[in-house]
Order: sequence, then structure tokens, then C-alpha cells
Amino acid sequence: MTVAVVFETHATTVDNERGAATGWLPGELSGAGREQAAELGRRRLGDGIDAVFTSDLARAVQTTELAFAGRLPVLQDWRLRECDYGDWNGAGRDVVLADRLVHLDLPYPGGESWRQATARVAGLLADLPTRWSGRRVLVVGHVATRYGLEVALRGRSLEQLLSTEFGWQPGWEYEVG
Repeated sequence: MTVAVVFETHATTVDNERGAATGWLPGELSGAGREQAAELGRRRLGDGIDAVFTSDLARAVQTTELAFAGRLPVLQDWRLRECDYGDWNGAGRDVVLADRLVHLDLPYPGGESWRQATARVAGLLADLPTRWSGRRVLVVGHVATRYGLEVALRGRSLEQLLSTEFGWQPGWEYEVG
């Protein structure tokens, strides 16, 4: 049996609005982000979601809490975190993401590489069928989370993903198993 996985990004943060790359810093939802999180809850109400897996970073946890307010089981998992930009966590997006391909395999100073970040996501996916086979789960995460899903479940090239701008949409659907 398979596990149906729906992926959603965390809502907009204060850092997003000011052009910072938060990385492994907690982050905080902006006013617009709080509205987006509430809309996520409305959009996914009645969608057959059995549980929510979320990054343990504050901005993802806050998105999940505002969206689902105790209506679904929520499991926090560090493997769903954004790429760790190390010494560059919180720096300007223009600096951190200027040439992501440089950090495909080379970790950011004091952090990790994009390949390491996406490998974490693959570890979570390997665990899902043990408990959630035949179920539908929602994953709330970051850009690195989506890249990990695309690489592991759709065979996409990480190089290609890093070479294109991330485009938001209201959810992505995947199957594990």
C-alpha cells in the first residue's frame, strides 16, 4: 500500500517579507502569513488528511497550529527543516541563494549542502509506510523539503531544481511506496 503525501510550504514570514533567508533560525509568521495559514486550514478541511508532519522550525509549527488548531494529529520532525545555511542563516536571500549550485554538495560555512538537506527528507519518507500505509498525510515544510520530495519521489534532478526559481502553489501531491 502507498501513503498519499500532500506538501504545503509554511506561510509567509517576516524574514520572507524583508528578503532574508531564514535557514535554521526559527522565523515568525507575518500578518499575511497568519492569514495564509488560516486559509490553508480552510482549504484542507475535508481533504481526508489523517495527520500532519511538520518541520520543527517555529514558522512551520506556527503555520500548522494556526491551520489545524488541534483538529489533526501533528508530528514535528527535524528532517523536514530548511537547508542549514550555517553562518549565513538569516542573511539576505540575494547573498545566500545567489548561486545555490555551489552548495549542491559543498556545505554552506558552518551548515550543510542542499544534497544533505534533501537526504534528510528521504529518511522521513522511508519511515512513513510503517505507520501510515493506506493513509493521507500532510507535510508542512520549506523549499528544501519540497526539493527532497521531488528528488526522492519524482526522480527530479537536484541540479535542475536548484537552477530554477521556487514557484509557490497551493499544495503538491505525491505517493510513497
